[in-house]
Amino acid sequence: MKKKISTSKAPAAIGPYSQAIEVNGMVYTSGVIPVDPQSGIIPEGIEMQAKQAIGNLVCLLEAAGTSAENVVKTTVFLQDMNDFATVNAIYAQFFTGTYPARSCVEVARLPKDVLIEIEAIAVKEE
Repeated sequence: MKKKISTSKAPAAIGPYSQAIEVNGMVYTSGVIPVDPQSGIIPEGIEMQAKQAIGNLVCLLEAAGTSAENVVKTTVFLQDMNDFATVNAIYAQFFTGTYPARSCVEVARLPKDVLIEIEAIAVKEE
């Protein structure tokens, strides 16, 4: 059985998809972009956008009853791979200990022309 996860502490879905889905003790998030969920504002620059996007992801994970510590895999989409080192430094502030597996790819364009999008798969806390 799949369970829809949603929270007002992360950007709302802007299409026919769920913010996250829980299945068999696993949480699968949709891609999360750096939109402030309260104001709708997108911060300037990769550093602030990475902090906002990953912070939004953490809020979504918490709404699902899990955390960044329980993430087993992430996928990071960057508009410019030259931002990799900056994003890596910020990523390491949110994911500590045993880091999740990760893919990072450069893409031509992201929703709302943001610089970063991130998705995750996490184990549900019991």
